[in-house]
Amino acid sequence: MTTIYHNPRCSKSRETLALLRAEGITPEVVLYVETPVSRAKLAELVARSGLSAAAFLRAKEAEAKEIGVSVTSDPEAILDAIAAHPRLMERPIVETAKGVALGRPPEAVKAVL
Repeated sequence: MTTIYHNPRCSKSRETLALLRAEGITPEVVLYVETPVSRAKLAELVARSGLSAAAFLRAKEAEAKEIGVSVTSDPEAILDAIAAHPRLMERPIVETAKGVALGRPPEAVKAVL
């Protein structure tokens, strides 16, 4: 099963979804702004990706600055912030049985397909 945590307003997210479909994959699409990812699931995604929690944070968003979270914040605080403010989650994220990858650039997800 392949899941994409998707924001249709994001060009990279749309490109990654198109890439998956071009590969013959029909992913489960989670519109994470409308259906936020749980704090526990975020921690699992980070752990499976091999990346830092900071890699999953959209630190340039005004909301991040307003609440005082940045890439240098404690990883637990970053996960708490993303769980509470889903727009702060970097996108897209693709999850498969092989692992988790950020679609920046979209081709990066091929490593987990």
